[in-house]
Amino acid sequence: MRQVIRKWFWAWEFDKEEQWLNDMAAQGKALLSARYATYEFEDSQPGEYAIRLEMLENSPDSQEGQQYIEFVESTGAEFVGKVMKWVYFRKKKELGDFELHGDNATRIKHLKGIMALLLPLGVMNFFIGIYNLCIGIGLNSAINVLCSVLSFAVTVLLVRGLKRLNDKKIRLEKDAQLFE
Repeated sequence: MRQVIRKWFWAWEFDKEEQWLNDMAAQGKALLSARYATYEFEDSQPGEYAIRLEMLENSPDSQEGQQYIEFVESTGAEFVGKVMKWVYFRKKKELGDFELHGDNATRIKHLKGIMALLLPLGVMNFFIGIYNLCIGIGLNSAINVLCSVLSFAVTVLLVRGLKRLNDKKIRLEKDAQLFE
């Protein structure tokens, strides 16, 4: 039986999202497809699949993205969905371990890629907030002031997400130094 669940995760919560998807697989609900905040599951044996997700450097539809997807599929994994630059895979556990970021260097690179996407969005929202605030005050426009408040709220949210990602990156860098 198929089941659709709508659930939202922020980009910096990718590990939480992956854990949730693996928890669902452990309950016998294997990820069948992923779209914007929409996940489709199918019944499976509990714990039959491991689920992984990753944000690619390029679009999944680009030649590089397609080559990466084909490479991961060559390991026995199935490509089950994409959301912007994010790709979702599942692999039967009986086929062996399934890790996309096997070492700290690739984990750090992955975190930096996510941060490189979020930072310009935060800066852009900050300046949109300033612009709307100036217009709102100058023209006595409540709509522009409201838009500025929303832009500043998004900026704060993105900064908090960036801080979480940066904290993870710093921990991984410290761990990497310990093992050198």
